[in-house]
Amino acid sequence: MEQTAPVAAIEQPLIRKKPLIISGPCSAETEQQTIETCTRLAATGKVDMLRAGIWKPRTKPGLFEGIGTKGLPWLKKAKEMTGLPITVEVATAKHVEDCLAFDVDVLWIGARTTVNPFSVQEVADALRGVDIPVLIKNPINPDLELWMGGVERISKAGIKNIGLIHRGFSNYGNTEYRNAPMWHLPIEMKRRLPDMPLICDPSHIGGRRDVLQSLAQKSIDLDFDGLMIESHIDPDNAWSDAKQQVTPERLAELLDGLVWRQETTDKQEFLTALEKLRQQINHLDDEILQLISNRMAVAEKIGTYKKENNITILQPNRWSEILDRGVAKGAKLGLTEDFIHKYLDAIHLESINRQNRVMNG
Repeated sequence: MEQTAPVAAIEQPLIRKKPLIISGPCSAETEQQTIETCTRLAATGKVDMLRAGIWKPRTKPGLFEGIGTKGLPWLKKAKEMTGLPITVEVATAKHVEDCLAFDVDVLWIGARTTVNPFSVQEVADALRGVDIPVLIKNPINPDLELWMGGVERISKAGIKNIGLIHRGFSNYGNTEYRNAPMWHLPIEMKRRLPDMPLICDPSHIGGRRDVLQSLAQKSIDLDFDGLMIESHIDPDNAWSDAKQQVTPERLAELLDGLVWRQETTDKQEFLTALEKLRQQINHLDDEILQLISNRMAVAEKIGTYKKENNITILQPNRWSEILDRGVAKGAKLGLTEDFIHKYLDAIHLESINRQNRVMNG
């Protein structure tokens, strides 16, 4: 896959603070609900930026799709009362224009917008000549190039301060969370854009409040730069995403329970021990790759025999045997069934490709 050159991010206090904590209601419903939620969040002393959904893209028509522009004065009032900056999701040029008119400090592009290059470009065009930080959520489908494309479009519009939000991905068959975390994808974005802030949205990943803390801690342990967590004064009666919101006071308890770890230390004893263990990992990786290469060479020999005897590449019974054997062996070695399936799926696909080249090359 072709790699895109990293987009430089210039330090900006509003989105470069670490940890950066953003919170507020999923939707601004009424002025009273918006103001009270924001003032109670500010009272915790643990929130750096306030958020509220003004326009809400929903899966089906007929659901609450946001209060619209009339909610922006409520959020501006909350900003004035608390002294905290505010951030709003935008999906059209008109949204950008309205937010700028009401002194919104940071904009974010939602997952349903990031997935559509035409929509991202419309927002980018509206931002030309504007100096405002922009956060970009991952697209709803697991496509890093779309995420990178969103970053590049906003960057080319002249926006210097860009950050990323991981909110999980739609995944067929996913049942544990509302959106599958697929942690390897934001990790890859962090590798490509190491200087760009990356924050986690456990509310949209989890879809329910009982998993917020564990998801938040997981992201922190992966060196994310902050969190966006939805909060509401009366979560159970929220007009949208009620199950994933918490009260401001519960948010404060959740944040108090998190352990923020540093990326490294200057303790020589730790660094020396870590380097030895990393060298062990390097040697083991070398051995694993050599064994995989040996395995592929055997697969190619099998392909040759199949070609000579006019036998199909895929042997379902043999594949089932490999899976069953691998899962059983993995369990004895302390490896999860999910890992074994992913590992063997990758090995099997490469073996099929090798045999296909032998038989049809």
